[in-house]
Amino acid sequence: QVQVVESGGGLVQPGESLRLSCEISGISIQYYAIYWFRQAPGKEREGVSCITSEVNNIRIYGDSVKGRFTISRDNAKNTVYLEMNSLKPEDTATYYCAFHRIDVCNLKYMNQDYWGRGTLVAVSS
Repeated sequence: QVQVVESGGGLVQPGESLRLSCEISGISIQYYAIYWFRQAPGKEREGVSCITSEVNNIRIYGDSVKGRFTISRDNAKNTVYLEMNSLKPEDTATYYCAFHRIDVCNLKYMNQDYWGRGTLVAVSS
């Protein structure tokens, strides 16, 4: 059974950093693209970032996080990370990790087969 578990969220002040983790079990992720999405209260879900397999070696970011967030993966740990720097109040949202069995990144596609329950990030002074 495939399980996706996000962690690392919390309450931080503007300008601070957080690192989110997405640990996946039940399947090896080395061949698949892994996504991060977020959803703020009252807003639509937004694609944050995606990383393909190391073979294709592609990382993409949403416009609102480019230059501040960095996605990475550790296939040995079956884990994907999202390093978030220079956090802003508008980054406040629940962050979700998701994937399907394909090695393509497209942040407009949100019908992945596997999703975690999310981790809450709150940025406030």
